[in-house]
Amino acid sequence: MKNILIIHTGGTISMLENKETGEIHTTNKHPLTDLSFHFNQYANITEHIEFSIPSPQITPEHMLDLAKKINEVRFEYDGIIITHGTDTLEETAYFLDLVLEVDIPVILTGAMRSSNEIGSDALYNLVSSIRVAIHDDAASKGVLVVMNDEIHAARNVTKTSTSNVATFQSPPYGPIGILTKETVIFHHTLLTRNSYPVENIRKNVFLLKAYAGMDEKILDAIREGKPDGLVVEGLGQGNLPKETLPALQRILDADIPIVLVSRCYQGIVQPTYGYDGGGKQLKEMGLIFTNGLTGPKARMKLLIGLETKTNNSIREMFEEEY
Repeated sequence: MKNILIIHTGGTISMLENKETGEIHTTNKHPLTDLSFHFNQYANITEHIEFSIPSPQITPEHMLDLAKKINEVRFEYDGIIITHGTDTLEETAYFLDLVLEVDIPVILTGAMRSSNEIGSDALYNLVSSIRVAIHDDAASKGVLVVMNDEIHAARNVTKTSTSNVATFQSPPYGPIGILTKETVIFHHTLLTRNSYPVENIRKNVFLLKAYAGMDEKILDAIREGKPDGLVVEGLGQGNLPKETLPALQRILDADIPIVLVSRCYQGIVQPTYGYDGGGKQLKEMGLIFTNGLTGPKARMKLLIGLETKTNNSIREMFEEEY
C-alpha cells in the first residue's frame, strides 16, 4: 500500500453543524479522523494539522508555509492531500502549483457541507482524493483539485456556486479526469507547466473589478496605497472605460505593473478593440495580458513574479502558458 499524507488546514470539511442554530463552526478535533477506517483500506494514512482556520483567513503566507511543508516531506510519501475550505481553495491550489517542483500527486479537496450535515460531501471527497492520490496516472500533473467525482487542474478550476456541491468547475476546459465507483480515469492533461519556487512572499498586490462608469478616482486611490502590483478584471475581451486611462498611466509611470484579466468567467483577454480604453490601446500602454486566468489567480502569479522578476520578465511569465 502507498503512503499518503493528509494535511488539514481547516474549512467546512473540518467543521460541524450546530443542530440547534444551523451555524457551522470549527472543532477541536478533525471530525473525519474517527472515520479513518473508510480510507485506511486504500493506503497507509498519516494525518497532520498544519493549521485550522476558515479559508477566508488563509493568506499567501499560509500558502507558502504549506509549500515548505510539502517540500520538507516530499520524499517520505507517495502522495499528499490537503483539506481546505472552499472559499479560497482555488487560490491555494494555484499558488502551490506555481511554486512546487514535485512529481508526486498533490491534491486539494474540501466540502460544501460539514461532516454532520445531511448529504455531506466531506468524507466522500476525502476518500475520492485518496483514490486519486494512489493512482499511478496522478503523478507529474501539477496540483490537482478533487471534488464531486471530478479531477481538476489547479490552473483552471474555480468555485462557481456559493453552496452547490458541484461548485468546482474548469470553464471552458472541463475537468482533466473523473472518478467512478470502480476506477479513476484521466482523459486529458495540461501541455505545459512552469514552476517558480520562492522563499518569501512580501509584496502587496491589489485586485480590482471594472464596472460601467468607472473613472480615475478609484485607481488614483489605489496608487496612493503604493501597491507593488495591480490586477484589473476588465470588461469583455479586456477593455476599460476611457476615463480610467490617465490614472492607469500614472500607475504605470510609478513602475507598478498592471495585469489585465476579464471579469467574464470564460475566455481570454485579447487586444481586439482599438477605441479609447479598448484592449489594443491598453496593451500598447503597457498592461500585461493574461492567458485565461481569473483575477484571484493572476494576483497569486503576480505576487510570486514580483519576488524574483523584473517587469519585462513578469510580462513573459504571464504570456508563456497556453
